[in-house]
Amino acid sequence: MSEHPAPARLDEFGRIARFFAPLAGPGALGLRDDIALIDGPAGTQYVLKTDAIVEGIHFFPTDPPRQIAQKLLRVNLSDLAAKGAEPVFYLLTTALTDACGEAWLAEFSAGLAEDQRRFGLVLLGGDSVRADGATTLSATVIGQVATGRAILRAGARPGDILYMAGTLGDAALGLKVLEGALTGLEATHRDHLVSRYRLPQPRLDVGRGLVGHASAAMDISDGLVADLGHLCAASSVAAIVETPRLPLSDAARAAFAADPGLLPTILTGGDDYEILFAAPEPARPALAKMPVTEIGRIEAGHGVTIVNGDGKPLELTRGGYTHF
Repeated sequence: MSEHPAPARLDEFGRIARFFAPLAGPGALGLRDDIALIDGPAGTQYVLKTDAIVEGIHFFPTDPPRQIAQKLLRVNLSDLAAKGAEPVFYLLTTALTDACGEAWLAEFSAGLAEDQRRFGLVLLGGDSVRADGATTLSATVIGQVATGRAILRAGARPGDILYMAGTLGDAALGLKVLEGALTGLEATHRDHLVSRYRLPQPRLDVGRGLVGHASAAMDISDGLVADLGHLCAASSVAAIVETPRLPLSDAARAAFAADPGLLPTILTGGDDYEILFAAPEPARPALAKMPVTEIGRIEAGHGVTIVNGDGKPLELTRGGYTHF
């Protein structure tokens, strides 16, 4: 009897397309973006985003509860920033193990309170349940933007310039530090990288400034290469990224100088939560006044090509973080 190969396992986006996209309503954008849009008060739309973080995958059990809370909010706020939206409300779901007692919750809620004040949003409700395995936390953040002004993944066009805000690779390198690697770095550099892993910095000010200039945008959560691939797919275009242009922090530069083999980690490691966007040439003067870096260009075609200083394509064994 002949053997048949097992069917290919669906990845995250295959699962969404097969099982959940048929259920989506008009504001869901076909589940092809990372947010939903629904009508708000006159002249505005609400931008809705949900993200979850899981103990042992997105944070360590020994991480400070205050920082876990802030990471939960900030990974969601990063998506609002990429759309040019202003945070307004959020809903919170906690599935907590017995290890999360009252002292843990006091510090966790203090972290939420601090970031509510910092970013201008308030809690509306949610749910709390007990978990026997890993602590799992989810937030749904709701922002507001002028009608028709949200910057979506679709919209990039050949000839657009490719930019990103902030720096690339810090969080992925910070995870390596927490796992016991990169011991040769200076303590200040290790501390910077760990801080970037534990506490993303949502670029809300940058996002506001991109409205009217960017043609397409999203945040970098699963790695530059993977997320740029999603933007290209949504826009039906190709992208070229030039590695000499990549914005690196002093700490990441030090790590890369000591080990050039870290480049794939920087490009694909994820957890950056920076804004990746495309913009047409006429927007260049306005964008030159903003804390963003030109990293490549949009072309006709499909897929993402990473090139070195000589213009030669780099071969990567993976595009970025995958959930399944």
